[in-house]
Amino acid sequence: MDDMALALALCTVSPAIGGVLVRGEKGTAKSTTVRALTALLPPVEVVTDCRFSCDPVAVDPHCPDGPHPASPPTRTRPARLVELPVGAAEDRVLGALHLERALSEGVTAYDPGLLAAAHRGLLYVDEVNLLHDHLVDVLLDAAAMGRATVEREGVSVNHAARFVLVGTMNPEEGELRPQLLDRFGLTVEVAASRDPQVRAEVMRRRLAYEADPDGFATRYADADAALGAQVAHARKLLPAVRLDDAMVTRIAALGAAAEVDGMRADLVIARTAIAHAAWCGRTEVAVGDVRVAARLALPHRRRRNPFDPPQQDAADLDRALSDAGLDDSAPPDGDPDPPSDGPSGPNGPDNPDDSGGPDGPDGPPEPPDGGGPGGPAERGGRDDERPYRQRTDAPPATGTDGDRPRTTPVPAGAPYRARLLQVTGTGAGVAGRRSPALTTSGRTVGARRPAGAASGRPHLVATLRAAAPHQQARGRRGPGILVRPGDVRLPVRHGRESNLILFCLDASGSMGARQRVAAVKAAVLSLLLDAYQRRDKVGLVTFRAAAAEVALPPTASVEVAAARLATLPTGGRTPLAEGLLRAREVLRVERIRDPRRRPLLVVVTDGRATAGPDAVARAQHAARLLAADGTPVVVVDCEQGRVRMRLAAELAVTLGGEHLPLEGVAADTLTHVVRSHTATRHRREAA
Repeated sequence: MDDMALALALCTVSPAIGGVLVRGEKGTAKSTTVRALTALLPPVEVVTDCRFSCDPVAVDPHCPDGPHPASPPTRTRPARLVELPVGAAEDRVLGALHLERALSEGVTAYDPGLLAAAHRGLLYVDEVNLLHDHLVDVLLDAAAMGRATVEREGVSVNHAARFVLVGTMNPEEGELRPQLLDRFGLTVEVAASRDPQVRAEVMRRRLAYEADPDGFATRYADADAALGAQVAHARKLLPAVRLDDAMVTRIAALGAAAEVDGMRADLVIARTAIAHAAWCGRTEVAVGDVRVAARLALPHRRRRNPFDPPQQDAADLDRALSDAGLDDSAPPDGDPDPPSDGPSGPNGPDNPDDSGGPDGPDGPPEPPDGGGPGGPAERGGRDDERPYRQRTDAPPATGTDGDRPRTTPVPAGAPYRARLLQVTGTGAGVAGRRSPALTTSGRTVGARRPAGAASGRPHLVATLRAAAPHQQARGRRGPGILVRPGDVRLPVRHGRESNLILFCLDASGSMGARQRVAAVKAAVLSLLLDAYQRRDKVGLVTFRAAAAEVALPPTASVEVAAARLATLPTGGRTPLAEGLLRAREVLRVERIRDPRRRPLLVVVTDGRATAGPDAVARAQHAARLLAADGTPVVVVDCEQGRVRMRLAAELAVTLGGEHLPLEGVAADTLTHVVRSHTATRHRREAA
């Protein structure tokens, strides 16, 4: 946990770094560590009675509670850590206007939201990778501008919102959007220790805390006070730290050698190096400071493709540092050694044996050199502009296509831009980018009366229209309009939703030769890439030999689905019925768990059923059951060759779904066909 403690400490010393993203497996005390940070932060001086925590030294001239006097009265309050729930509404994050007062009195009665509360503090998002897209957009705007803007039907409120953004996530649940990932200044990987002694000490301390919370806090009070004093000292020292021009040039060379996009990485490394020097009590940035900063700031900015985790190989980092002339691996002078129990203050108690007890060694942590685990981060394109390059240098597969599976999975071919598969009709699910739906964002097509208490942005015209006929009965005199809660109308918006894309993949020997398996995997990988960009949930059911299995339960982690696909073995008979029935069961359970998300079943097969004497009849029965459930289905026909049995097309008819040849998965196929027919027609007209 030393990397996490150091990154959090540096961001509290210099909030301009841009925050920390903590990635790690569940149960590693990520949230506990972040929540404990506020107790170590110095108090904040604010303008008295200002709901937006204006700094008395630099008052915000546009503060909604202003204008403040030149020498306003002040008060001191503890530093805040504001938690942003994953399911929060946009009005709760940005703040909301008091509709009745705005309409009847003509005043802007604004209730600040979470961004205003987090100003000059920390904004913490647990499971940040599960945050809805509309909230991600709000955070992106605030992080980029340092201000929050609320626009409500012609009424505008603008206030400062500068905060340290801290997010924690479990990569198994899916990755972040690249735009938000880049907004985090630093990223760290955490994992539970595999040392039995360390794990035993964790249990002892947890049990000791549960038995006597106050006594446990007293036990560490001195170490916490020392660390808080070190943070305060580093903040005061920060303006005096010097970053010379030669070091600036080296940092720029490092950014170029690391092949990161944009200039944000260079700026973050410079700010982090300055903060690290101040944290160590020095006024000159050294090479070791830049090395520490690069190891924390670069990994999540080098992704070869959307399915790569934001990690960097240690050898790549060392190579980039060497190319930039920063290959001095020695720690900077005065840099304390890393403690085994997190950082402690400069006056903390001694612990000669360094056993990881309650009295850790003095000084801040100095994590070891090198990046986290992961393969080389090759240069690649953006996921929303061009397909990435897929490795195809895996060892050749062995075995036959009979009942025996291949001992080595066949790698997928190069993916491509897939055509858009949609669920027919209009849904009402989670806002996304795939199928038409009535969502919280999009084009306004009408208004409705709220089912309960009004929440969300009202439809102003419809609200006024509902209130207008009752003004005389309500005794209105003079200007303005009297609005009652029953008059409020909410907009009905027509947008797009995200769906559950469940792949039912035929992995049997009938899929054919190595090249055919590679083509099928390339098609599925292309559809996964499309699901990644449209923020869908995905699941994977495979069937081969005599049974079907759920290779991946429905999840938002498209990256995991791509990894399972890459290691998928093939061979054996074709239990088509078992695959369809297993897919039906997965959809049934998911319909209970997430009833608002409409599913789309993608069956990838050649339509053959060869497992058992009555395989064909059982497959037809399973298809009729799915059709009776009303499940939207797309059958991707993998049959190839001049002579085709068209079994997959018949399966699509039985399922009541769409039949799509394998070569039709590519988005360019339809365009090519249309252009070919158009060119032929023009030639005939010219003749």
